[in-house]
Amino acid sequence: MVFARWCAVVGTALSVLLAIPGPPSQAEPQLPAVADPAPPEQDPFYRPPAELIGAQRPGGILAARPVTIANQAPGALDAEAWQISYRSNNSADQPIAAVATLLKPPAANGKLVSLHAAEDSTGLFCAPSYTVRRSMGAGLLDGQIDPLRSAAALLAQGWTVVVPDHQGPNSAFAHGPLAARIALDGIRAAERFGPLGLPGPDTEVAMWGYSGGSVPTLHGAESRSSYAPEVNLVGVVSGGTDVDLEALSLAANKGPGAGLVAAAIIGLAREEPELDAYLRANATPTGRRLLDAKDSGCVLYQAATEPFLDIDSLVQGGLLHTPVLRAVFDRTRMGKSVPDAPVFLYHATADWLVPIGPADALAAAYCRDPAARVTYIRDHASEHLTLNTLAEQSVVAWLRDRFAGIPVANGCAVADMGSIALGR
Repeated sequence: MVFARWCAVVGTALSVLLAIPGPPSQAEPQLPAVADPAPPEQDPFYRPPAELIGAQRPGGILAARPVTIANQAPGALDAEAWQISYRSNNSADQPIAAVATLLKPPAANGKLVSLHAAEDSTGLFCAPSYTVRRSMGAGLLDGQIDPLRSAAALLAQGWTVVVPDHQGPNSAFAHGPLAARIALDGIRAAERFGPLGLPGPDTEVAMWGYSGGSVPTLHGAESRSSYAPEVNLVGVVSGGTDVDLEALSLAANKGPGAGLVAAAIIGLAREEPELDAYLRANATPTGRRLLDAKDSGCVLYQAATEPFLDIDSLVQGGLLHTPVLRAVFDRTRMGKSVPDAPVFLYHATADWLVPIGPADALAAAYCRDPAARVTYIRDHASEHLTLNTLAEQSVVAWLRDRFAGIPVANGCAVADMGSIALGR
């Protein structure tokens, strides 16, 4: 029964993949578009000199280039496209270079959506900025899912879209504080990029992410007021939310999502030196083999490699309850503050990968603040892989209201729905 569910999950993921006037801007060096792009590890666009990075403020543009989005059906993404390299900070406040893809529709209306893909990978070649420039066949071989699946619906509204590589230059999968900074600085950079024609800090901005894309979304919304207070955030949408990586890991252990969760722990270690050292010093033979196997892979391969793994078997004496990992789980847990923008949450009650309990708890925690503005939909007709597609129409409608200036009253609205696609 469990094996059949896992086969269905991988099959569904593969089928999704196959179906598939502002203020003067600073000078941005222009690099030519690349027809057959070099992988990020060989592309200097991803590795600007350290002195250039350090000389910029967060969100400052380091380089820019026009790009072509590969293998899209005619009219599917009617937009001009660029990529920017920009300064951000890691979770230790050290300067890093980040990359984002910018999409501007023909009738752009000056609104901006930061769209966060579920990268869920440990290889830089899985980053959205590289994936969108490769063919669907190449993406299948890499094991990555299309990061622009919802972009067309946003562009059709006249909204400009920024898609940050939110895992950063070391592919730190699942590290929320890092992802939040890269996403917020990506918004800053988009507002400063002259060809987009955005009104700078006056730009109305929304954030949207599902599953792994929820990590930069809600961590970004929770930290915006302290890290990027000038960002004019008018709405936040998060689905299948990875609220608590500890609860997720314990629930997934020895189940169909265990291989993907193990990759997330490796990703966390990329941003957490103590955890990285602990894993390497205490790895079992099984652990050493899997640390190597999962060191550089995209989401579908991560899910398919050891899906029923006992995560505790990675280190001597067990991993999930070790103090070093639990400290990282605590640092990357959502709910440390309440977003001051309206929030729309949605989650499948039958989510087999990201259990709904922590999402319920997060909504309740937000709602204890009388100033919170939260809409939370619990969907009963979907599961993890289907919900985001079914929710797209509702998400776009909610965002349309936010950009139209329709106010959201303080308080919380929690609804159980047969299907979010039907609105009831």
